[in-house]
Amino acid sequence: MFKRLYVDNYKCLVNFDLRFDELTLILGVNGVGKTAVLDVVFALRQLLSGVAKVTDRGVFPASTVTRWQSRTRQAFEIAVDLSDDMLRYRLEIEHRIETQRARIVAESLTGRDCTLFSFEMGKVTLYRDAGSAGPEYHADWEESALARVAPRHDNRRLTRFLDFVRGTVVCSIYPASFRTESSASGETVLRRDAGNFSTWYQSMQLDRPANVAELGTELGRVVDGFDGMRLEKVGLDTRALMVVFKENGNRYELRLDETSDGQRALIALYALLRLSAEQGTALFLDEPDNYVALREIQPWLIELNDSCGEAVSQAILCSHHPELIDYLGDSRARLLVRENAGPTRTKTLKGIRIEGGLKLSEVIARGWER
Repeated sequence: MFKRLYVDNYKCLVNFDLRFDELTLILGVNGVGKTAVLDVVFALRQLLSGVAKVTDRGVFPASTVTRWQSRTRQAFEIAVDLSDDMLRYRLEIEHRIETQRARIVAESLTGRDCTLFSFEMGKVTLYRDAGSAGPEYHADWEESALARVAPRHDNRRLTRFLDFVRGTVVCSIYPASFRTESSASGETVLRRDAGNFSTWYQSMQLDRPANVAELGTELGRVVDGFDGMRLEKVGLDTRALMVVFKENGNRYELRLDETSDGQRALIALYALLRLSAEQGTALFLDEPDNYVALREIQPWLIELNDSCGEAVSQAILCSHHPELIDYLGDSRARLLVRENAGPTRTKTLKGIRIEGGLKLSEVIARGWER
């Protein structure tokens, strides 16, 4: 699971340090950097998946450098705990603002006991699991050299780290973007807006049929009239995701894009829980309460809370919904604050005084937590 994120010189995140639990709620008013945190995690996932570079058209464009500073170097660190193997990844990027180009000047992966990978000024040094040095070679400065390391019998720790980061889901569900059609050859990694939900669902149906069956049973309890989902062949390599409903004993079908935004959002939220189960997946979800009713978000939240640390490895939620604040409480909340539009800082709410019978969400709404 993710234990820590450090960011320096990225938008409003300057010398920014954030710690995570199995279930963490990130709070704050608009403009404090909640989405920026998810942007960084998503960009690191893309970079370490080998599908993006750091140039201006890549995942860390020059426009992300903090505007009120003259420094052109960005730094990022993540610490992850993989079955008591604590690993720390560090990335340093240098921007050339005048040419809108960027390059990686340093990249490393270390454990508590040794270095596992090092890239400095174009030179890669590989290390074995026990820390002994291996081959050296030169690599492209504009992409992650770590992402290009092939799995071997003596670099299992490095491989586990890459698999974990690549499996991370960073999502801000936007039901209007959902496409009904799926393709067996399409992108199976869930997009940031979950627009390729149908293709992702099709891949999960093949890989995890038992989980898909559990999902159908659970959706039958939480979505009014829901009776199942199926993929209907509409082309040589294309299928349409159909949602089946039952009303007064009569069954009918709707294409995914014919269901309501709320129904699509609810289906996606439960799918993220059920189809990510037992895969060691970390979920970063931005405003998961959007599009769903109050009586719908609470059962999902209870299910998420019960699953975290077991079926679901970890969940980090960005939200200011009162239901999430009051249910999760002060011990798992991280409040992001900015003063005078300056750098973002993190506060914990543990031990905050609540008087007069107010709920924690009401205290925060009044700004009294400061």
